[in-house]
Amino acid sequence: SRPSSWLHNHGLYNLIITSHALIMIFFMVMPVMMGGFGNWLVPLMLMVPDMHFPRLNNMSFWFVPNALILLAFSGFVEGGVGAGWTIYPPLTSIEFLGDPSMDLAIFALHLGGISSIAASLNFCSTAINMRQGQRWVHKIPMLPISLAITALLLIIAMPVLAGALTMLLLDRNFATSFFDPVGGGDPILFMHLF
Repeated sequence: SRPSSWLHNHGLYNLIITSHALIMIFFMVMPVMMGGFGNWLVPLMLMVPDMHFPRLNNMSFWFVPNALILLAFSGFVEGGVGAGWTIYPPLTSIEFLGDPSMDLAIFALHLGGISSIAASLNFCSTAINMRQGQRWVHKIPMLPISLAITALLLIIAMPVLAGALTMLLLDRNFATSFFDPVGGGDPILFMHLF
């Protein structure tokens, strides 16, 4: 499939591809697969009534629909976010996407990242502190252990992604040059951070 093959509009094609990928990765795989099934199955497998921090769990849950609404709204602002799912800096620069749709998408990804970090902290805390009868790690089912390891990786990776998105936002709106080669920046740096 190519832009302009069946849609006859490359901007709409890029918008569909970008929105599909961002929704699937940041609002389907992470919150639903990890957060939804994890919140349902981890307390059952550890034989505890609830996650360790229920209010943090509630906060992480309610950030997801708000971020998803913000991301969906960014598709309707002027030309929409048509920079590809990797949102690489030459395609997301203010010269290429001058409308505020990319800024809204960056804010939506920040909210989704906050939600993922909060849920990850809750998973790690639940897996470590709420074992029934203080069972040893080798007697805990594999799903809570694998979710705790995944959560630990998310706790490490999400702040790096948030920093890269913040640098991209600063490049777009405050004339910094983290990723602009004209000002001495390196566009490859975003690829390494993303």
